[in-house]
Amino acid sequence: MCKSLFYLLFLTLTTTLSVSAQTFPVILPERERAAVIDNILEDRFENLLPKLMRREGIDMWVIISREYNEDPVMKTMLPSVWLSARRRTIMVFFDPGDGKPLDKLAIARYDVGTLLTGEWDISSNPDQWDALMKVIKAKNPKKIGLNFSPTFAHADGLTYTEHEEFIAKLPKEFKSKVVSAERLSIGWLETRTEKEMVLYPMICRISHEIIQEAFSEKVIQPGITTTDDVVWYLRQRVTDLGLNTWFHPTVDIQRADDKNFDHLRTFAKRPGSQPIMPGDLIHVDFGITYLRLNTDQQQHAYILKPGEKDVPESLKKALKQGNRLQDILVERFKSGKTGNEMLTEALKQADSEGITGSIYSHPIGSHGHAAGPAIGMWDNQKAVKGTGDYPLYENTAYSIELNVSVKIEEWNKTIRIMLEEDGYYDKAGFRFIDGRQKEIFAIPRVLPHVD
Repeated sequence: MCKSLFYLLFLTLTTTLSVSAQTFPVILPERERAAVIDNILEDRFENLLPKLMRREGIDMWVIISREYNEDPVMKTMLPSVWLSARRRTIMVFFDPGDGKPLDKLAIARYDVGTLLTGEWDISSNPDQWDALMKVIKAKNPKKIGLNFSPTFAHADGLTYTEHEEFIAKLPKEFKSKVVSAERLSIGWLETRTEKEMVLYPMICRISHEIIQEAFSEKVIQPGITTTDDVVWYLRQRVTDLGLNTWFHPTVDIQRADDKNFDHLRTFAKRPGSQPIMPGDLIHVDFGITYLRLNTDQQQHAYILKPGEKDVPESLKKALKQGNRLQDILVERFKSGKTGNEMLTEALKQADSEGITGSIYSHPIGSHGHAAGPAIGMWDNQKAVKGTGDYPLYENTAYSIELNVSVKIEEWNKTIRIMLEEDGYYDKAGFRFIDGRQKEIFAIPRVLPHVD
């Protein structure tokens, strides 16, 4: 009898979710995704990369990777049907100047997709390195950019072995021309194109829809459902939709008890699975990967107590403080400012308004914790050395991640409203890509026409 009841509940749940899935934004099948990815990549190579190389003064960019140990930059340059590098893959981008198109070459025995021409004739150059040196001599670049960086992991993809072999083979007259391609790598990774920004709102919407579904009575039965149940629901839902997550989601609880907020407990040593009860304020940290772009979002829901019809006013006011801190930060986005400058200015303004806040925002795009200026760290609210010194450029995307601490009198404790929403900065200013949470979800939702 119990098994039959469980099976009936399971069928009901899956049927409900199947119907609900029809309201999701369109999710493309794999073949169509591949076409979109390749179209975007071609646009980035043809229109974005020349501008970046000229901005950074590098006329030859050489990217080298071996299979399954790919440079983070190269991973974003592979065509849709290449899931990894092949043996040793070498890409060469050369700017001949005078506004001419870039030469896009692969030191390989075959083309890399339709975008990079294979430039290794094994009959005349049996050694791959010799084939590369032949190209370098023929092009005679002024600067050769390689991906090494002490500051950004994203720009440090050239391995020790590949670097040593490259330098050993490089003719003496070119050795002084080798420079770090750090800023070129970051520029490539952080810059979002017009075509990508047509897609990004729907990607963020899909992520928001999944959170709203997980934070509802479709998934949560107070007193029975645990935080881990919701976490694994999120993981499974993403898989069922044919998407990926770039980190394991987390769901946590704040309630009227004697436990105080602790950063380490929240960010590094989360408590085990807890049952979700009426009166709980629950929080999720969640993100997806789709069409090679990532989301990162944090939102809240409140579990109504029997007889309650709305979220308590004290929690609503707390959320408004979190929204205000978001505004304070994004109002300081201005081209040329460093992450550290934006952090310092925002915290000073928050303090002047009586807001106790912590800011730890980061770029997002090709990676979840992406390339670009760091704006604070959860364990460092002062200057972030290196990544925090990088300046803000237009056409870049960010996860505005932060929290405010607010005293809830009826709980006799201070809670944290932890928010994270994805946004975009361009010449028109900053905007949230698919909006942001401005009301705490109630579980269960209040039904229309029922009182």
